[in-house]
Order: sequence, then structure tokens, then C-alpha cells
Amino acid sequence: EYINTLFPTEQSLANIDEVVNKIRLKIRRLDDNIRTVVRGQTNVGQDGRQALEEAQKAIQQLFGKIKDIKDKAEKSEQMVKEITRDIKQLDHAKRHLTTSITTLNHLHMLAGGVDSLEAMTRRRQYREVANLLQGVVNVLEHFNKYMGISQIRQLSERVKAAQNELGQQILADFEEAFPSQGTKRPGGPSNVLRDACLVANVLDPRIKQEIIKKFIKQHLSEYLVLFQENQDVAWLDKIDRRYAWIKRQLMDYEEKYGRMFPQEWCMTERIAVEFCHVTRTELAKIMRTRAKEIEVKLLLFAIQRTTNFEGLMAKRFSGCTLADGTVVRKLLKNSPTAPAPKKPKAPDNPFHGIISKCFEPHLYVYIESQDKNLGELIDRFVADFKAQGPPKPNVDEGGAVLPSCADLFVYYKKCMVQCSQLSTGEPMIALTTIFQKYLREYAWKILSGNLPKTTSSSGGLTITSLLKEKEGSEVAKFTVEELCLICSILSTAEYCLATTQQLEEKLKEKVDASLMERINLTGEMDTFSIVISNSIQLLVQDLDAACDPALTAMSKMQWQNVEHVGDQSPYVTSVILHIKQNVPIIRDNLASTRKYFTQFCIKFANSFIPKFINHLFKCKPISMVGAEQLLLDTHSLKMVLLDLPSIGSQVVRKAPASYTKIVVKGMTRAEMILKVVMAPHEPPVVFVDNYIKLLADCSTDTFQKILDMKGLKRSEQSSMLELFRQRLPAPPSGVENTSSMSLMAPTPEQESSRIRKLEKLIKKRL
Repeated sequence: EYINTLFPTEQSLANIDEVVNKIRLKIRRLDDNIRTVVRGQTNVGQDGRQALEEAQKAIQQLFGKIKDIKDKAEKSEQMVKEITRDIKQLDHAKRHLTTSITTLNHLHMLAGGVDSLEAMTRRRQYREVANLLQGVVNVLEHFNKYMGISQIRQLSERVKAAQNELGQQILADFEEAFPSQGTKRPGGPSNVLRDACLVANVLDPRIKQEIIKKFIKQHLSEYLVLFQENQDVAWLDKIDRRYAWIKRQLMDYEEKYGRMFPQEWCMTERIAVEFCHVTRTELAKIMRTRAKEIEVKLLLFAIQRTTNFEGLMAKRFSGCTLADGTVVRKLLKNSPTAPAPKKPKAPDNPFHGIISKCFEPHLYVYIESQDKNLGELIDRFVADFKAQGPPKPNVDEGGAVLPSCADLFVYYKKCMVQCSQLSTGEPMIALTTIFQKYLREYAWKILSGNLPKTTSSSGGLTITSLLKEKEGSEVAKFTVEELCLICSILSTAEYCLATTQQLEEKLKEKVDASLMERINLTGEMDTFSIVISNSIQLLVQDLDAACDPALTAMSKMQWQNVEHVGDQSPYVTSVILHIKQNVPIIRDNLASTRKYFTQFCIKFANSFIPKFINHLFKCKPISMVGAEQLLLDTHSLKMVLLDLPSIGSQVVRKAPASYTKIVVKGMTRAEMILKVVMAPHEPPVVFVDNYIKLLADCSTDTFQKILDMKGLKRSEQSSMLELFRQRLPAPPSGVENTSSMSLMAPTPEQESSRIRKLEKLIKKRL
């Protein structure tokens, strides 16, 4: 290819020599270039070795310079050490000298202080001793590491001996000034004792504790004598004298001894606290001995006076000594040890229960009294209700609760507050049990016991009697007063339900946290819920029973003989009349409990509509005109039921959605039944298919009732039933096919659409 490129034609071969020469020239040039490159590579290797040698020489020179620098640095460091050696020696000497001088000064101070301390102790110069002793103790701490030196150890032992001697001497001085035997105080406060207290602050804390113990014991010795168990003033009816005595003693202390003890000792509070402990012990002892003499009034009187005193203590003192373990609570060895006061639930009063705790074992007297009082209160409520009779109708008040209900819970609140002031422990649980007992009694005796009794309705009415009798007089029903009473009891039960829940929460707040789980009023709340349910059921039964004669009259009419469609039938007028008579009264009397009025409406709809449909099935046979009249009546009832929550009211409210849904679903089913009855039964297949689609009921019983309403013969009914069973849709897998199985109920919109389809179908057939 290359040759063909050079010589594309035959004529170009004439230049072959020239081309060969050019190629030879090119080859020579390439040879020269290759030779030059090869020779150049030889020179490059030689240059690289030369450069490497130069680099190695440079590194050697660098190492030499670094070594020189290091040698010079070592020489410089040695020179610096030699220069600073003398300076360091001088620094060490200075520090040692300073320490020696300081130690010698401390030793001088310690030796002189010990001598002065011993001399001042003998002269009872306590003020000077207090200042000096603290300094000596502080200085002695610097010699802890020198205790191996005998002279230092001797000084330390002399200080300890001086402290022991001071302690014994101060205790002896206080014993002399305030002898523990007898109630007379020959000594009394002095400057020496005041200064001795300053020394006690520096000495072993046990000295201070012993002084406080002896002084308080001596100060309260008169109290133990005056209020001995065998003394008349020791009983609960004269408990005020105990507190009056300590008030006088505290005033006497402040006047005579207020300046003797340091303020931080809180001696006034300590005396008062110890008085409380002694009083609690003594009261507990005497109440155990004379337990049979304790009455409710006496107990409450003593508790009230005691809690008042504890409140006074809280205002006067901070309670800082209550957590002080140094307070001695056994003043008399032969006195029984009283239980330590429980930590108060409310931190506002640290003295809460410090004395009144002793009354807790005897609170059963109070609980029994409340049990008796509540029993009498319930009996009075029952008697008052019988004497006064049911409350007068008062629609303006919206069904007010019974007055006795408020009285009961006011008394409950009073008892709860009173008991919580006495104790937040087991007595509160016992009181809760009493509350539960009488909540149930109130529910059954006052509420359920006064609900009007239902009476059987007068059945067997004919159309003639229904038309002839006066409006509203065809059945025995509750009077307006009885309806108001039921609504009042319902409102009362609802108030009790809400208030009982609040009562449970308050009781849990008052009781100790460990007992909170034992407060449970769920059973009592359920009881009031039952009263509410029974009251609603009575209202529903009354209105339902009032409508029964009208429905019975509907089922006994000769619907196959109706010749023309007119206004709504008399039985519809009767039902509407009863609704207009009862519902406004019930609504106005349940104005304060609107949700229960809604429940009443829902329960009435759930009761009336199935009953209406059952009576509808009893209307047989029905002519086409009769079915049209029933359809008109059903529509009238549907409209009245939809308007039932606000019927007869000047303020028109939209009915609750839950209620409207029930009415639309139930009454639409009634309309669908009549639509199916109106449809021709020929051809049978179309009739059966339309029944299954529109009525959404696969029960053979319902289909049988439809056929009875149409007045078909037994032979026709048999073939229709057989066809109906054949045309039933297959049941879902895993579900048994029973005759009572019903399809899922359609929505009101679907039912309305099916009604329109059925009307078109009927028009086409006609």
C-alpha cells in the first residue's frame, strides 16, 4: 500500500531514483538522531552520579555543623547550672528559714496559749478562753505532722486536758446554776454562763448537747409535775392550759435567759419542740388509759386547740431544730417513747402533727360519728322528700338538681377538710369508705327510690275509640310532675357523678401518697351512671308506651279497603301529639344536661323505629292505595322524628348527626318495605332481584312478611320463596349461610337513590 501510494501510476515510476534517494536521506537522519540520543543517555548517568556525590558531601557537612551546635549548647547549659547553683541554695535556705521562723512563732504562741488557757480556766475567764481556745486549736493543727516530738505531744495533751477540764467545769457551773432536782432555780443567768456558752461552741459538740439537755429538762420539770396523768388539768377538756403554760414559760425564758444562750442555739424553739414531744407522749398515755371517756366533741376540741397551737408554732419558729439529731426526746427514762412525728405532707407547716399525731389512733371515734351523722342525714333527706313531695315543675331552671345533693357534698367537703387536718393516713381511707357507703345509699334511696313506677298501658284500642277519645287520654302515662321529677333525678345523678369524680381527686390530694391507690370511687360513679341510664330508659318507655296504642291501631286497620290517599292517618296524629307533649318538657328540664337529652332522643328512635316496622309488617294485606297511604304516614313520622330534638322550641337547633343518621337509616328502611310492597310481583324474577338489591335483607322471614303484606296466595308464596332462595347471593368464604343473614346495611344516600330507582320502575310497570 505504501509503494502504491508513492507510485500511483505507471508514469510515476520514472521518478523512482529520486524517491529512493529521499528515503536513504531520511534513514541517515534517523540514524544520526538515534546515535545522538544514545550518546546523550551516557552523559546523563555520569551527571547523576556526580550530583549524588555532591549531595552526600553536603549532608556530611550539615551533620558536622549540628554536632558543633549541640556541643556548644551543652557547654552553655553547664555554665547556666554553675551560675544558678548558688541562687537555688539561697532559695532553699530562705524557704527553710521562713518555715522554721513560722513554726517557732506557732510553737511560742502554742506554749504561751496553753499556759494562758490553763490560767484563765482556773479563773473562769470564759470570754477570753473562748477566743483563745479557738486560736490554740487552730495553731495546734499546724503541728499534726510533728506529733512524734515529745514536747509537741505534751503540748497537745495539755490542750486536750484543758478542753476536758473546761467541759466538766462548765457543766458543773450550769448544774450549780440550774440544779436538775426540784423546781427552784437558786442560780439563774449570769455573764459567766453566757461566756461559758461561747466556750461550749468551741468544745466537743457533746458538751453543748449536754447543756441543752439539762437546761430543757430542768425548764420543763415543772410541766411534768403540774400535768401528771392523775391531775385533773391533764385531761383533754383542759388541754388549753398546757399550751397556755408553755406560752408563759417561753415568755419567761425570753425575759430571763434570752441573752444567756447564743442566738444560733435556737433555745426557744428547742424548748417548744421538746414540750411538743413530751406533750404528745403524755397525751397518748392518758388517752390509752381513758379511751372510753373520749367523745367526738371532746376529741375535736382537743385536736382543734392542738392544731391551732401547731400553727402558732409555725408562725413563731422556722423548724430548723426538727432535723437536729441533738434534740433529746426522752426527758424521763421511765416515760414511754412516743413515735416520731410523721413528715408533714404540706411543707408550709413543719410542726404539723408534732402533737396532733397522738390523736390518730382515736380518730375511729370521729369516723363512727360521721357514719352516724351521714346515716341520719340520708334519713332526713328521705323524710323531707316524702313530706314535701316531688319538686314542682320549673322549666325556667332547666331541671335543677335536688337540694339534698348539694347538702350532701357540702357535708362531705367539710368532713374531708376536717379529717385531713387530723390525719392524712388510714383515717382518710376509713372516711372514704364511709363516703362510698352513703353515696350508694343516696343513689338508691333518694334517686332510684323516688323514680316513678311504670304502669301498664291500656291496650286493645280500636280505630273508633282512638278517633273518639280526647287527645292524650288514651293511655296511662307519667304526669308533667312525674316527668319533671325524672329529669330532676337525672340531673341530680349527673351532678353527683361529676362531683364524685372531683371528690375522688380531692381525696387523693389530701391522703398520703402511699395510700393514694386505695382511693377509688369508680363503683359509686357507676352507680350514678346506672341511675342516669334508668332515668333515660323511663322517659323512653313512657313516650314509647304512649305511642303503642296508635301503632296497634295502625296494624288493625283494613288497609286493603283504603280507596284513596288523604292526609296523614289519625294514628300518626296521635304519635305526633304524644311527642309534642313529652319532648319539650323533657328537653327544657334537661337543658343543663344536653348530652343526656341527646341520649334520650337516640334511645327513643332506636326503640320506636323497630317497633313501628314490626307493626308495619302486621298490616296485611295492603292494597296499592293503602301502601301509598302508609308511605305518606311513614314520611310524616320520619319528618317529625328528624325534628324531634327541637320540636316545639322557639330556638331551632340542628339535630345531632348521630341521631339523624339513626332516624334516616331506620325510617328509610320502612319506606323501602312499603316501596317493595307497592311493586308488582310479576315477573317474579324481577321482583325478587329488586327486593334483594333495594331492601338489602337476605332473611327469608322478612321476605315472607313482605309477601304476606302483598296478600299473595300460599302457592304463589312458595314459588316466590324458592326463587328467592335461588337468587340469594353466595355468602363470603368462611361464613355460614343462614336464613337470618343480612347484607351490610346501605348508607342513607344509597337507600334514597334506590327509592328513586324503584319509583321509576313502578311508573314503567304501571
